Parts: sequence; C-alpha cells; structure tokens
Amino acid sequence: MAMKAKPSMSGATEATDPGQRLKRCLAPQRWWLRGATLLALIGVVLLIAQSWLLAKLFHHWLLLWQGRESSGHPTVWLAGLVICIVLRPFLHAGREWLSRQASLRARDALRSQLLTQLGHLGPVRRQFGSDGALATQVLEQVDALDGYISRYRVQSLLAVLVPCLIAAVVALHSPLAAGLMLITAPLVPLFMILVGRAAAGASQQQFTALARMGGRFLDLVRGMATLQRLGAIDQAQAKVAEASDAYRGRTMRVLRLAFLSSAVLEFFAALAIALVALYLGLGLLGLLPWAKAEVPVPYQGALFILLLAPEFYAPLRQLGSDYHARAEALGAMQALTLLLEADTWQPQGAPLSPAVVSGKSLAVECRELSVSGEGGRLRLAPLNLTLAAGERLLVQGESGVGKSSLLQALLGFTAYQGNLQANGRELSQWSRIAWQGQLGYLSQQPPIQSGSVGENLRLAGPDKTDEELVEVLTLVGLWPIIQRGNGLATQLGERGQGLSGGQLQRLGLAQLLLRDAALWLFDEPTAHLDPDAAWQLNTLIGKLSRGRSVIIVSHESAGLEWVDRAIELTSKEAMACCG
Repeated sequence: MAMKAKPSMSGATEATDPGQRLKRCLAPQRWWLRGATLLALIGVVLLIAQSWLLAKLFHHWLLLWQGRESSGHPTVWLAGLVICIVLRPFLHAGREWLSRQASLRARDALRSQLLTQLGHLGPVRRQFGSDGALATQVLEQVDALDGYISRYRVQSLLAVLVPCLIAAVVALHSPLAAGLMLITAPLVPLFMILVGRAAAGASQQQFTALARMGGRFLDLVRGMATLQRLGAIDQAQAKVAEASDAYRGRTMRVLRLAFLSSAVLEFFAALAIALVALYLGLGLLGLLPWAKAEVPVPYQGALFILLLAPEFYAPLRQLGSDYHARAEALGAMQALTLLLEADTWQPQGAPLSPAVVSGKSLAVECRELSVSGEGGRLRLAPLNLTLAAGERLLVQGESGVGKSSLLQALLGFTAYQGNLQANGRELSQWSRIAWQGQLGYLSQQPPIQSGSVGENLRLAGPDKTDEELVEVLTLVGLWPIIQRGNGLATQLGERGQGLSGGQLQRLGLAQLLLRDAALWLFDEPTAHLDPDAAWQLNTLIGKLSRGRSVIIVSHESAGLEWVDRAIELTSKEAMACCG
C-alpha cells in the first residue's frame, strides 16, 4: 500500500536576503573584525590626543610670540606628539592585517561551501548555469566580497563610532560646533545611499554578464576543434570581441556611478568643514552676530576643533568611497544565494551494519516517490517501483516525464518526497559517502578529463595496478585501440578528445567496473551514438552487468533485450508496466 509522501529530505530552505547571507558568512570572523575595529578606535583616540597636543603647542608658541608667559612643559608635549605619530601607522597596519585575514578566511570558507554544494548537486548543477558560469561564480564572485569584508564592514562601524567620539570631545570646547557637525553629518550617508543603490543594481548586472561570458568562452574553447573544421574561428573571435566591448562599456558606466558618488561626498564634506571653520573664524574675530566683540571659543580650542573637523567627516567619506564595495558584494551574493540554497538531499548518516552495504547488488523500493522543481512544479509524478537485487530494469518515457529526475534522486543529488529505500533502509539513513559508494553512473557524456587514459581510470580506482586497468580495458574492448597508442599513457584532450563517442562510453564502462558498484545507473548512454555503435554498447552493458542491479534510462530498445523488465513513465501515472 502506498504511503503518504514525506516532506523534502533536505529540509525547508528559506530564501535569504543577500545582506543576511553576508552577515552569516562573516559571523565566524567576528573576532578578527572586532580586533580591527578596536585598533581603529585606539588610533582615533591617539589622533584626538595628537590634535590636542598640536593645538597646545601652537597656543604655547603663540603666547611666546606675543611676549606672554605660558605654563606647561613643551618637551613633554613634543614627546607625546611623537609617540602618537609613530604608533598610529602601526595601529593602521594591524587593522589592515586583521581585516585581510577576516576576508581571506571568509572567502575560503564560502568557496569551500560552494564547492561542497556543487558536489552535492552533481548533474543538477546544470540548472544553475554552464561549467564556465559556475567557475566564474566560485572564483570571481567570491573574490568580489573582499572589499566589503576588508574595508566596508569595519568602516561602517567607524562611521558611527568615530563621529560620535569626536563630537563628544568637541562639545567640551564648543557645543555649537559639535551641533553643526552632527547636523551636517547625515548629508554624507544620505547621498551615499542614493547614488549607491544605482551602483548596486549596475554591479549585479555586471556579475550576471560576466558569468555568461565565462560560460560562453568556455564553450568556444571546448569547441575549438569543431570551429577550426568549420572555418568559423574569425566569427568566434568577433563574437568574443563584441561581448568584451559591451562588458567594458557597462564597466565604465559602473565606474562613473562610483566616481559620482565620491565627488558628491567630497563636496558635502568640504562644505560642512567650511561651515565649522567659518563659525570658529568669525568667533575669533568677534564678528558673530549673536556674540559681538566676544570670543566664544579661544584660539587653542578653535585650533583643536579645526584639526578634528576633517577627521569627523573622514570615516563618512571613506564609507562613501567603500560603499561601491558593499554594492559589489550584494550583487555577487545575490547570484550566489540561489546556488547556496539549492535544495539537495541531506542524509542523516546513521551507522550502517556491514550486511546492509555488502554484496554486488542492491534492492530498491520507491513508494509515492516524487520530485518537485522550482515553484512547486512536479518533475516526477508519484512513483511506485520495486527493483529486486540483481534485477535489470529499463525505464522509458517521453522527455520531461521525470526519467532524469528519478536517477538524480537515486544518486542522492536532489531532494524528494515519499519513500526511497535501498536494502530495506530509507535513503536518509545512509551516509552520503556510503550510499554513493554503492553506485555506478554513466550519462550521455562520461566524466573524462584531460590527461592520460590511466589517470582517468584511476579516478575510479586509485589503488588499481596497471594489470587491472588493462584487464578492464580488455573487457570493454578498448585495449587493442589504446595499445596502438601509448597504452595507459595515451593522452586525452578536454572531454576525452582523441576517442570517438562510443569509445568514450566504453571508457566510462571501464570506470564502472573499477568502482565495483552494486547499483548501476545509466542515463541515455547511447544518445549521441549511431545505431550500430548504440547496439554494440547496449549489448556490452548487458554482458558486463550480469548479477548487478541496473536501471537504464533510454529511448531506444535495440540491444537491450537482456533487461528483466521495462516500465514506461508518464506525466500522470506513476508507472505503467510494459513487460
């Protein structure tokens, strides 16, 4: 009897705002960032002390120039001034080092998380872009977070703490000057936000364009041999040049926004400083309308305030300059969030007894098994299926009925609803390594990498001897061909260039034999082969798979007479038995 479908195995993954995702990414690095903030604040305290000592010294020298006596010890002030000047660069260097460490560690952790997620997604990763686009995300978009972590994150705190600290010190000498500073301060972040929003949108579009360019360029490189045979190299070069020019033009528009933001911030900061300076200057001259012939702020206090006024706005101006780093990081994280929150199968990994995982075949049972896609779209209708140990099953059906989704669920690369058991144990009770160690998988394009034949075979069997590699190559009928070259040292190009499609599939079969898996899964292994090569490959699969559990998805039946049973998947029914 069919059981009621269970919730998705991966658990609900709520959509996360890019800003929240950035905060979570930085949470493990908070002590590095707090250390950087503390050093920056100590540097500000030294700056205030430095300004006070300078004002004190100039006031002392002014009194001496006027022939008036001045109390104090200029030597002590000079010594303190030297200490402040010497220590501040070291504090700044320490802050930069801590911020860079936080950035490096956070980006390494995020990149590892992305690579792990891609490993969990397996073939499903193609839904998120080509390999070139995904490589751009893992490399370029992760590095785009550097400016946000190493500069903006600490600067956003300093932009609040430093002005408040300086305003409190200034208020001791002139509450009105402190009030002018606090009133004009919001103008800087206001225009920063207005201009920064436009920069954020433009930056996000740039990352999307860069990912597309990366995927397209990788496709062109992989197809270089075909382009040469077709004489289309010049056309490909023209397309790459056209895309590069368009990207360069969009980059300049983003830079114009960044320069506009900086210019606006500098203008309002200079205007605010001039307003404070005007008040202090008129006060020293006794020309203030409300304080005729009075000096509300003496020379020493006025000089102290003037020295601090640029430093009051400096963190805000720097934050404005770094705001494009935040926009760039948000744009990058917006693209990465879809990949990071992709719904994947998450096993509980309960310990398994040796009896559960031993043997050369597996029994599989599906009850009300279904797979959903984006927006709740049903990719695989509820399926009831039993595969006995050692049974070989052919799965057929029209495109889009869920054949590949069934294989992805069995491979552990996608979340599912319902029940999926192997040897009587729910799939969630298997650890990912233990389960996938029982599987052999061959798709339309086997995972052959650039390198020698032996190196590709040892990806499946790292500990196998040369004799064992030759044995499996002989079983799949490849050794006579490989032997005519350099044997196991025969070099293959990208995607196995150097062998035909049928020979590549045979090499993939050799990898399956080396894995010695209990359940073999095939996804249209003959899709790109001519009828004769397809028949030969299917016949070979039947010969080599005796005694193993096999599920083969194929539109064709030629050469598959050896299967024990065939089923037809439809979009409405779970299963229709054909024999």
